[in-house]
Amino acid sequence: MLPVLIIAGDGHEHTTTEVGDILAQQFHLTEADLKELLPSGKQSKFTNRIGWVSTYLRKTKLLDGTGRGRFRITDRGQQVLSTNPTRIDIKYLERFPEFAAFQGQQRTANNDTEIVKETNQTPKEVLEESYLLLRRDLAQELLERIKRKPPIFFERLVVELLVAMGYGGSLKDAGQAVGRSGDGGIDGIIKEDRLGLDYIYIQAKRWEDTVGRPAVQAFAGSLDEQRARRGVMITTSSFSQEAHRFVSRIEKKIVLIDGEMLAQLMIDYNVGVAVEETYVVKRVDIDYFEEE
Repeated sequence: MLPVLIIAGDGHEHTTTEVGDILAQQFHLTEADLKELLPSGKQSKFTNRIGWVSTYLRKTKLLDGTGRGRFRITDRGQQVLSTNPTRIDIKYLERFPEFAAFQGQQRTANNDTEIVKETNQTPKEVLEESYLLLRRDLAQELLERIKRKPPIFFERLVVELLVAMGYGGSLKDAGQAVGRSGDGGIDGIIKEDRLGLDYIYIQAKRWEDTVGRPAVQAFAGSLDEQRARRGVMITTSSFSQEAHRFVSRIEKKIVLIDGEMLAQLMIDYNVGVAVEETYVVKRVDIDYFEEE
């Protein structure tokens, strides 16, 4: 926060983009630093941090917003700079009543303000990392439950997931195709699209140990016997590095879905999960207020 306030100390109007360029040079940030994303992958962490710095400093009236992504230092901001602070952080800003009101500290001592203060993260970073933690726990619980169910349950799960992802046409069509073949290491054949213009060969097993190259290579051989070009191997465990290297080097396309990816796909396509809470994060529509 202090570097941003120092830049604004010249009294001129600045933009967050301009300040970002200056800070990137000042702190010798690499291209990788600037491209580091928030957990959602929708915004860079650097851009997010600058945006929140601008928000915090405007809420404490150290900066004055002059337009979309634009600001200018205030008299209070100049007074703060005149004291030569060595650091400006959330703890420093708590001396201003406007910031305390913004954070809502008087409502409860256990709100997000305390989390941000402890981790030195922006509220959006806290929200997204909390979401990822919940998602990670959910994925682990899904895998544990899958492993406790009988094989026929796993076959049905694979069918529902593939249909939810747009393969196999209907549940009835996919159900007839998967878990019925057992021909040379192939557990099922499913339509790639609803018209059946092409087919995907499937092997789905509840393995406990890491699946190595020999098993994947055997599946590839089964595809050769069927003159098939595409295949999917699904396991509740994991694949070795040699297995991944093998499928990356062969001509036919084989997708390896390990337990972690399986659980994540189930979450993404709402298979075996239910919505518990929904949070919608909104922002001010600047265009609305700039209309004449």
